[in-house]
Amino acid sequence: MHRQVVATKTAPLFFGLPYCAGDKPEPGAGSVEQTPHNIVHDWTGDRNQIDGEIMGELYSAARDPIFFAHHSNIDRLWTIWKTLPGKNRKDFTDPDYLNESFLFYDENAELVKVKVSDCLDPTKVKYGYQDVEIPWGPFNPKPPLPKKEAPLMKAGEFGSEPRLLSSIIRATVKRPTKSRSKEEKENEEEILVLAIELNTDKFVKFDVYINTEDENFGGPAYSNFVGSFVRLPHTHAKPMKLKTLLRLPLGEALEDLEAEEDDDVEVILVPEVILVPKVGTGEEITIEGIKIEIGL
Repeated sequence: MHRQVVATKTAPLFFGLPYCAGDKPEPGAGSVEQTPHNIVHDWTGDRNQIDGEIMGELYSAARDPIFFAHHSNIDRLWTIWKTLPGKNRKDFTDPDYLNESFLFYDENAELVKVKVSDCLDPTKVKYGYQDVEIPWGPFNPKPPLPKKEAPLMKAGEFGSEPRLLSSIIRATVKRPTKSRSKEEKENEEEILVLAIELNTDKFVKFDVYINTEDENFGGPAYSNFVGSFVRLPHTHAKPMKLKTLLRLPLGEALEDLEAEEDDDVEVILVPEVILVPKVGTGEEITIEGIKIEIGL
């Protein structure tokens, strides 16, 4: 939660890249959609359920009463995110986004139109959230686990050819710059960008680590964990190949690992099929490219 909300300091990283009329679908989801949003859908669902009427399916998720509590909590996290330190924690201001409207029936069965701009401030629609302690706000990550007796050799560059994520992928990625000032870091984030192709009818999840020399990863509590990619299946639509992006902030993790002066970053992608073999065959997703850029 800390990496996905607190360490994600810009709107495109938190909400996702803008999606406008004429654009290709799903340019890249933000951290709040990956985890906690998508992963809670999956945890609540049961992939072994025969009829597929589960929280983990896009078409049927809203049939579960938990759906509404879950989405209310996502809205709460959105509200919290905007109150955290950082000058780039703002909603998008594009008029196309603010003026987008949706039709609803109100409590009197009257059809009403609501714009996105009407919903950005909860107080304007007369609701709010209880002020409670955020357990994942302060974060003291554990250092990477000790090396095993036979650590893996240092990874080479990813290369230009796509690679199937059926096993762990390790790649050394050149950083565009280093030794950035505090002001530069506040203005623009250092971002790990993964180009992905996936099957839309399959559940897909993988975790991303940096700078660990063996396979002793440890999980999200450790400083070398930088985020996850999670996408729910849509089995009641025509299966298709979808290209999208995963963009993860690296700034805080590099500080935790004392790696801000390094010329490159070793990126490790761990597919869920490695940890939980029943979730798939490992052929649901292809990594088409890995790079690091500076931006929002």
